[in-house]
Amino acid sequence: MTRRYAIVGLGHRAQLYIDALSGEWADVGEIVAFCDTNRTRMGYHNDRLTAAGREPVPVFHPDRYAEVLAAVDAVVITTVDARHADYVCAALDAGIDVIVEKPLTVDAEGCRRIAAAAERSPARLIVTFNYRYSPRNSAVRRLLADGRIGEVTSVHFEWLLDTIHGADYFRRWHREKANSGGLLVHKSTHHFDLVNWWLGSHPVSVFAQAGLRFYGPAGPAGASAHDSPRPERAHGAPGLGTDPFLLDMTADPRLKALYLDAEHEDGYIRDRDVFSAGIDIDDTMSVLVTYADRTAMTYSLTAYSPWEGYRVALNGTRGRIELEVCERAWTPAHGAIDPSALEQTGGFERLTVQEHWQKAEEVPIVNGAGGHGGGDRLLLDDVFRGPADDPLARQAGYRDGIRSVLTGVAADRSARTGLPVKLSDLI
Repeated sequence: MTRRYAIVGLGHRAQLYIDALSGEWADVGEIVAFCDTNRTRMGYHNDRLTAAGREPVPVFHPDRYAEVLAAVDAVVITTVDARHADYVCAALDAGIDVIVEKPLTVDAEGCRRIAAAAERSPARLIVTFNYRYSPRNSAVRRLLADGRIGEVTSVHFEWLLDTIHGADYFRRWHREKANSGGLLVHKSTHHFDLVNWWLGSHPVSVFAQAGLRFYGPAGPAGASAHDSPRPERAHGAPGLGTDPFLLDMTADPRLKALYLDAEHEDGYIRDRDVFSAGIDIDDTMSVLVTYADRTAMTYSLTAYSPWEGYRVALNGTRGRIELEVCERAWTPAHGAIDPSALEQTGGFERLTVQEHWQKAEEVPIVNGAGGHGGGDRLLLDDVFRGPADDPLARQAGYRDGIRSVLTGVAADRSARTGLPVKLSDLI
């Protein structure tokens, strides 16, 4: 028997779920509603469905969300982060299952509301932490579960976003903390959740420093660094085609259809200049976290690196695990202008475990087909077919979502006040 799904929020992330339910997972679910403020974006996804020989999906404005809930068994929420709590709570109160993109919400108040709704509702809530399903991250979990390094005592975690991916957060709605919670919430919740899951523990206190050091008007290419002003956006700007920080949406048919062709409806500008005014999120972050099991973590996020990837080391009472991942070895100057320029930029992953008195051992990582080394496919299987007997316990619920969000919220508060923050003081 197929379940009826609504997709709420029809930006680019929605495509993962639409393609899944109109493809490999069509035998267990069907999309019966699109819900978004923008009819052009909903029309884009319907055009893709009809081009593939499928029927278009009925479309609804959010003011008809109650009608949507009355017609479905579950909702998939991929809206702007700050809207998650409203849609999640309404669905749970209607007894409708929820699948929501990370972050679960953006602030402590949203966490309180969702926790209360989840506790009083018989419905299920899943947060889609796809990094848990990536084979390399799952391999770390297995090594820890096998006791290869004993009790974990400290974690060192560095994440690097390059001047393609990292810059993109400063072009779109994420640049405003009211929408995204900042990168310590929107992006770092992925990383905080990984550590919570690896350790089987939860954070209790956070201290952080953060700032806007590269993007914005005060950045090296901002208005303060040049006599001539920067453009407010890329489309129509004199430097489009030569400035590596200006995104040419016309070069990507998907971006053009979803955003440039849709902006007349709601005024949303997808290609803001990353050095323009109006940015209130940070691009340079350092965080110290203490966990309930006494593990200490040092974490950093940089959003303007020349290469993209991450390094994580876990020290334990019997040894050390190191994971190094390069997702893109370098970023060509035309990467934001010509998407094909990113195709041949290399990358690698390497996982080692070294027990005391032993040589380091490289652990093979077996990747599958599809995004995140096949992890996206495993996630979708869990979401739409239900979790199998998974010894790694990869499916995440609302408590996991809340713990990761509150780590980021605490880090942001600490960076603003200069004081450590206890998570128990937030919720």
